Amino acid sequence: MKKKICILGSTGSIGKSTLEIISKNRNDFDVILLNGNSNFRLLISQAKKFKPKYIYSSNFYLTEKIKYFCIKNKIIIINDLNLLKKIKFDITIAAISGIAGLLPTLNIIKFSKKILIANKESIICGWKFIYKELKKNNCSFVPIDSEHFSIFNLIENKNMNSIKNIYLTASGGPFFGKNINLKKVTPLQAIKHPNWKMGKKISIDSANLMNKILEVIEASLIFNLPISKFKIIIHPQSLIHAVVEFKNGLSSMLYHHNNMKIPIANSLYSNFYINKASSNNLSFKKNLSFHDADIKKIPSIKILKLTKILNDKGFILINSLNEILVEKFMENKILFTDIVHKLLSILDSKVVKNHLKNHQIRHIKDVFKTYNFSRSLVN
Repeated sequence: MKKKICILGSTGSIGKSTLEIISKNRNDFDVILLNGNSNFRLLISQAKKFKPKYIYSSNFYLTEKIKYFCIKNKIIIINDLNLLKKIKFDITIAAISGIAGLLPTLNIIKFSKKILIANKESIICGWKFIYKELKKNNCSFVPIDSEHFSIFNLIENKNMNSIKNIYLTASGGPFFGKNINLKKVTPLQAIKHPNWKMGKKISIDSANLMNKILEVIEASLIFNLPISKFKIIIHPQSLIHAVVEFKNGLSSMLYHHNNMKIPIANSLYSNFYINKASSNNLSFKKNLSFHDADIKKIPSIKILKLTKILNDKGFILINSLNEILVEKFMENKILFTDIVHKLLSILDSKVVKNHLKNHQIRHIKDVFKTYNFSRSLVN
């Protein structure tokens, strides 16, 4: 029987990769719901090919652009996932980027048997709410970012007390090992990741290693381990995605090519996916190198030393401020180096310390209050 699939963020890089996998395995999957935000032409193209029953969009502009197409093709447009009734997706892919993905992720869980989450902002800002919904609705969860997918597989059926350290690998971004004036870096230069094809925001995060800082926070929440258990190492080839060091002297690592289709496909098939395109050239024999992440050269690592910030309120601030500062950089309003410099400065300010002291995250509304507070801190 075909698995019923829901894709939140179908026009983004994860969504497109997922649909490419499904297009080659049409007998296994039935796409029931697609979601996009602004790229209406791509969304229509996807809908023509996969013929979903629903398109979800909270963007009025996009809805108006696709309304006639949906009427003609008998596709139901919804602007609220709670309008779905008597449906249970076998697998949902939650890949809406940024904080915008949090509420849709929370709302879709009750309609899903299994959810694959690629939105680190949702996990960082609202994991305790997501976890509560997962348990309440008996929905299984798999992280599909390559690092967290790797950890998930490496520690499966392992005693968590047996773990000494977990290493997350970073490529180092486009500027690693290069003699370049980072103050003069342009957005176009920063988005040119050396190994991965990703969205602009995550590519910039990779260029200054903020992506890895966020991934450490995300991993700490998902696997319920202290941040001190996680280390960052530079691995320019991006072929080893995580290393787990156990207390018994053994270590395990997971290797796969730098293609997000691999963790996505294996998650869709619960690790029973057969990659017909794989070659037998033993490419894993190529030289692999690893380097320490030097805090003097990579100032973003300082964030993981701010123990008073590393809590649910602080996580939201770190994520939100970074998102806002990256926007400013993309608009050429601040320098590339200002992203981390300003972030560290704001986190150390008296107004942030007072906010952390006087506010609690009890309700999902509190997450967005803190996000809006973050907006007020960036000039």
